[in-house]
Amino acid sequence: MAIDPRLVQALHLRTVRHAALTDELAAHVAFQTSTLEALFDGSFDGDLTVGELRRHGDLGLGTFDALDGEMIVVDGEVWRAHADGSVVRAGDDERTPFAVVTSFAADVTLALAEPLDQEALLRAIGDAAGGIDATYAIRFDGALGLVRARSVPRQQMPYPTLVEAAASQCEFTLGPAEGTLVGFAFPSWAGGVELPGFHLHAITADRRRGGHVLEAQVGPGTLQLAVLTDLHMELPPGVELPDGAPESTRAQALAQIEGGGR
Repeated sequence: MAIDPRLVQALHLRTVRHAALTDELAAHVAFQTSTLEALFDGSFDGDLTVGELRRHGDLGLGTFDALDGEMIVVDGEVWRAHADGSVVRAGDDERTPFAVVTSFAADVTLALAEPLDQEALLRAIGDAAGGIDATYAIRFDGALGLVRARSVPRQQMPYPTLVEAAASQCEFTLGPAEGTLVGFAFPSWAGGVELPGFHLHAITADRRRGGHVLEAQVGPGTLQLAVLTDLHMELPPGVELPDGAPESTRAQALAQIEGGGR
């Protein structure tokens, strides 16, 4: 396996198939369906429902079957951001090919008194968490001065790769508005399993606009971080732990889906 042993040691990685899945709501545990590598390869159909996902966490992010929009999970509610940035509540019977959630319990709470640009925000998050290679969930509530975001329209079968699908992503802006950022920071050595570094989605307080964050200016507001110690993964049929896809492939996909900014 190409899984970095540091990931297994740091997050107590555990995998399970759908048939053996049990409900679990535990602080400091990240629950994930499928792997980022499977998504890279075009595995856009999931066997996990939104209802099942909500029984494993109340904060998180992901996508939907056929890569149809961005998923934002906040306060136990699951929202879909369409390609134009509009947001609708997702039904419990809808399915996801990739998502990460946690039962959020903050270990660090930090008041941001002034607006911060993207670089300053990520630096503040890293400083509060004690380092970029820590693993934690992120929540910010407050002013969204200007957020450059994106979403992806529904893909048609036969599905393209994620790199190919990223060519159709739509960019838009959110704010100024009150709202929430949710997301995760995974270590640089989590590639293939998860998105290394920061991964943030945004949603406005009126639940009308949202998407995957490419660049953000936020604040004032409240930043909360929750340390993650365990990663529990549901592996759909045909999906295994990564076996070593070329780093160039991952880098190309990340560059395209991030739209040149993070």
